[in-house]
Amino acid sequence: MSRLSEGNIRLAKEIIGRYPRPRSAMIPLLHLAQQHDGYITNDAMVHIGELVGSTSAEVYGTASFYEMFKFEPVGKYLVNICGTLSCALMGSEELMHHAEHKLGVKMGGTTDDGMFTLEHAECQAACTEAPCLQVNYRYRFRVTAADFDSLIDDLSAGRLVDEIPAHGTVARVAQHIPRDRGVGAVPPESVTEAPIWLDGKAAL
Repeated sequence: MSRLSEGNIRLAKEIIGRYPRPRSAMIPLLHLAQQHDGYITNDAMVHIGELVGSTSAEVYGTASFYEMFKFEPVGKYLVNICGTLSCALMGSEELMHHAEHKLGVKMGGTTDDGMFTLEHAECQAACTEAPCLQVNYRYRFRVTAADFDSLIDDLSAGRLVDEIPAHGTVARVAQHIPRDRGVGAVPPESVTEAPIWLDGKAAL
């Protein structure tokens, strides 16, 4: 269980300074804490409360409202299969059963190697692309059993690290991009994993 690192404390204070009230920064700080550990620890909630002038119970009350915040370790890749009406009609239940067999865990479980957590999700707002799923909130559309197998094999082999970062990473931003250069011109070493609100100022 960990509090924020020194670098992330500096970043947290910068984020807090962008809001008229410190408590308004609670959700960005929760994302920061989850990126640090992969989930929200009890100590992190206490620390965030101290930073914004709230109790840890108030921090938990906010975090527990949102599905994306986890309170215990999950796999490096969190696989959410949508089960709402459009996806259900297009075979999401069968896809979930296939996923359980492929990963060797039941829905809600994490593989022994810590790579994958499999979860059911409610509507992912891609009803025309059913059945759909997300891996660390990155979409895959019209997923077949064969597509799922290929996805898991590619993730296991590290072939999608540039596309799907580890759980907890909200976004990737490019560092020090000259205004006259497009993102396509940015070398890979200039790209850092960081929450999207950081304006390129990562502190990992």
